[in-house]
Amino acid sequence: MKSMRDIKKRMNATEKTSQITKAMHMVSAAKLKKAERAIHAFRPLTEKFSRVLSRVFAGGGDISHPMLEGREVHKVLYILVASDRGLAGPFNNRLFKAFDEHVKANHPDKEEFEVAALGFKAYHFAKRRDYPLIHEDVIQMRDDVQFVDFQSLSDRFVKGYLSGSFDQVEVFYNHFVNTLTQDVKHQTLLPLEASPFIASEEENGEGTYKNIYYYEPDAKTVLFQLLPMYVVHILYGMILESKASEHAARMMAMKSATDNAKELIKDLKLHYNRARQSAITIELTDIIGGAEAVK
Repeated sequence: MKSMRDIKKRMNATEKTSQITKAMHMVSAAKLKKAERAIHAFRPLTEKFSRVLSRVFAGGGDISHPMLEGREVHKVLYILVASDRGLAGPFNNRLFKAFDEHVKANHPDKEEFEVAALGFKAYHFAKRRDYPLIHEDVIQMRDDVQFVDFQSLSDRFVKGYLSGSFDQVEVFYNHFVNTLTQDVKHQTLLPLEASPFIASEEENGEGTYKNIYYYEPDAKTVLFQLLPMYVVHILYGMILESKASEHAARMMAMKSATDNAKELIKDLKLHYNRARQSAITIELTDIIGGAEAVK
């Protein structure tokens, strides 16, 4: 059995650790609420964007765009959305495991794909696996992530797709379901399908007036300006989902760590009391033995 001094030191260290994890849990809970508000505030913008594009398609006649047209896939760009920091439970590991399995199943040659890593963890994961990266510097995923943080990346993959450098752009990210559940999602970003641009029922419902829109200079030019913006907005929505998932995963991980620390302190107190009782018994035995010896 360890000495009381060693047990006491471990109890103090565990208590300090539990205080840190409890503070991190509270901070993550506050950040999660902020991230959820950002998601709810962003969704109406994406819906409005889809409606505008649907009107362009409906009123522009037979128009098309390279972003909407699928082609034979020779090279794929994968965007990994992870985090800058750890201590978030399985948040990053599940994402990296899913991506590894996908690469092993679909790409026997590393020349068939490239990786864009969002976040410090994703960048170093790609470096460890020796996956080809399209950027040299780390693209950080701060808590208050903005468009400017990944603007250079978005411009690069949009231009790369339009020029034929990439035939498909896919995203791996954590989709936020609720505080306890975050699912790893694999979604194709480019080419876009026509389904997001279907007009809502309010616009096509019977008994409503049909609005007529005029486009300057023409619908095709408007479409060519809006589609790249829409793709970037979709990616930004995925990043917001990933950021909320990160805060939720870290909050639950810190809660589990705090609970485990409390359980460990209880066990250590039990061992401490046993060691103390044993020491008292030994002292009493020595005193009684000494008294008997004097007699």
